[in-house]
Amino acid sequence: MQGADPDLVRRAIESNDPFPGTRGFAGELDGALVRDVLGRYPLFSATDDPTTWSDDPCELDDPNPIPAGVARTKDGDERLWHLPDPSPFEDEEEAISAVEGAIRASLEEISSDGLAVAFSGGVDSAVVASAFDCPLYVAGFPDSHDVEAAKTAAERMNRDVRVVELTHEDIERAVPTVARAIGRTNAMDIQIALPLYLTGERARRDGYDRLAVGQGADELFGGYEKVARADHRVEAETVRGAARETIRTLPEQLTRDVLTLRAAGVEPIAPLLSDHVVRTALRLPGNMLVSADGVRKWALRESARSFVPDEVAARDKKAVQYGSLVARELDRLARQAGYKRRMDDHVTKYIRSRFE
Repeated sequence: MQGADPDLVRRAIESNDPFPGTRGFAGELDGALVRDVLGRYPLFSATDDPTTWSDDPCELDDPNPIPAGVARTKDGDERLWHLPDPSPFEDEEEAISAVEGAIRASLEEISSDGLAVAFSGGVDSAVVASAFDCPLYVAGFPDSHDVEAAKTAAERMNRDVRVVELTHEDIERAVPTVARAIGRTNAMDIQIALPLYLTGERARRDGYDRLAVGQGADELFGGYEKVARADHRVEAETVRGAARETIRTLPEQLTRDVLTLRAAGVEPIAPLLSDHVVRTALRLPGNMLVSADGVRKWALRESARSFVPDEVAARDKKAVQYGSLVARELDRLARQAGYKRRMDDHVTKYIRSRFE
């Protein structure tokens, strides 16, 4: 069982508790394949034989992912847990204190042995980094937003950051490895995965086998523009409803990220996705996810002031594929290889050519 003691998972099933105090779990339990409600660990079975399974899709001829919150047996899938919808906080101070306490509890549970931190300079990774006296890593092309942001945030926090300076050769080398590991070749997934992979690869080369990441914060705390606007990109008509929609996308994203980092030789650690934090975040109303004046991740930023300098707590960041300039440079490589922008999905076509 990845991530949790089997007895704890049994109790979670018996009590119908989706958040029994873990950072996720997945594996075989009493003849069934079980995955937590947010899909924080990957798990697959063979399409023609549900009793054959692995946490690595590359080990199966035709891998079929176990849905989050489900138990799979030879008789089919049974839903064990649903994402709960608890009553929202009414008092802002209570909410901020609860978020701070949940994050602190999660961070205190994590050992720093063999640990490094993926550090973009944004509030998510800065809060994670604040708890550990270990190396910080940022990946990006020269003059990228993430490298500059990480350097300035690290300076404010009196820390050093190790820069993984990317090159076209790094990208060309890593594309087929990442595509094979995650079983995907679409441009967006590869653009997101590449900086993670190259950061993890460098940390592993430096002797670290665990990488702490800030994953999950944008989904849990209202970090996306589409959530702030509750616009046409989401079905919900409220900020809180839109945030819940993005939370439901986590299993697909986390599968990609975990498989990417494992391919690099490190095990991901996601403190902001612990049950402590998720339970609390689900109670935040819309005005504490996005403030009246449009500040996204408002409750997280307010609580983060207990961990990092105010300037870092308030800082926005770009999505990793843009902040690292990987999306731009992958597009450049595609065009240099003859895959012009006038072609439909030209970057994906280039990635598939490299993978093949």
